[in-house]
Amino acid sequence: MGFLYDSLVSAARLIADGDPELLQIIRTTLAVCGASTFLGSVLGIPLGLVVAFGKFSGKRFVITVLNTLLALPTVVVGLFVYAFLSRRGLLGGLDLLYTPEAIVIGQTILVLPLAAALSLAAVSRIDPRFRQTALTLGAGPVRAAAAVAWEARFALAGAVAAVFGRVIAEVGVAMMLGGNVRGFTRVMTTAMALEYDKGRFSLAVALGMVLLALSFGVNLLMQLAQGKVRA
Repeated sequence: MGFLYDSLVSAARLIADGDPELLQIIRTTLAVCGASTFLGSVLGIPLGLVVAFGKFSGKRFVITVLNTLLALPTVVVGLFVYAFLSRRGLLGGLDLLYTPEAIVIGQTILVLPLAAALSLAAVSRIDPRFRQTALTLGAGPVRAAAAVAWEARFALAGAVAAVFGRVIAEVGVAMMLGGNVRGFTRVMTTAMALEYDKGRFSLAVALGMVLLALSFGVNLLMQLAQGKVRA
């Protein structure tokens, strides 16, 4: 218990003092995860709506694929993207490997099925008559889908929060594609793993505390937005 207490105290001191290395890691994490969440949501939510409202052969198969990709290992995504971004890969000339952009690409691919599957589930809970009414009143397919999406806005916001939680807690893709370069691609999860190996538990614990605080803050904002928590 003494070891844990000392680590927590040292971690709290690092946070209170605004340790430069700690702040740099947090900034990099927020920038990378923010971009990944935005891209994953912008691409995944419309995909979920298309699958939900579209009428095409193989729809059930597409839904099955999306649900299967929810369990996609991060190592598989990392290897796949690495093969494209390495110097011998198709996109090797862009020199993106071991950059924040590479992490964003990998994390976007990782969470896109999650955003699509959750948005599909969200709009599927809305009474089908709502969309039919919109179509009857003259709305086109896109406007009708937008109306249903607005009706399911809180569930869709929850999907975005889930996407953020997925990327901010991710290790494999960030390590494989970012290289954990100090001051450049080192994010909270990869830094925690490195500091643990080095025996610098105070920084690792501090990063863990910040990570938990960010996750809690996002979920608290979601609850407030849905009116389940009274400010």
